[in-house]
Amino acid sequence: MKKIILLAVMIVSMSFMFNISAQTPSDSTTSKFVYCELVGTQKFLSTKVTVSVDYGEETKFFQDTRMKDEQTGKVKSFNSMVDALNYMGNNGWEFVQAYIVTIGQQNVYHWLLKNKK
Repeated sequence: MKKIILLAVMIVSMSFMFNISAQTPSDSTTSKFVYCELVGTQKFLSTKVTVSVDYGEETKFFQDTRMKDEQTGKVKSFNSMVDALNYMGNNGWEFVQAYIVTIGQQNVYHWLLKNKK
């Protein structure tokens, strides 16, 4: 009888020591935000910027990810990346981080945004 009680106490104490619990989704594994990346390139011989949006979804090889006007379907051009950020901000997106990659003589702007689910 003493051995059974001792075994039960050891099992209970080990479960606290190793934090054994049932598998349930925790808040740390589910994100409260959706993220996207704006990739901006300057138009050839212009001061305007063309912006592509990456939502992290799979895209086809020739799929056009540039921002388009909702009414006409034409590619939307912005005065600057801040203009694109203001456009996205009006749609509920928040700025997180930005960095620039220079390829040749052209800067490619990468801006990370988030939106609440």
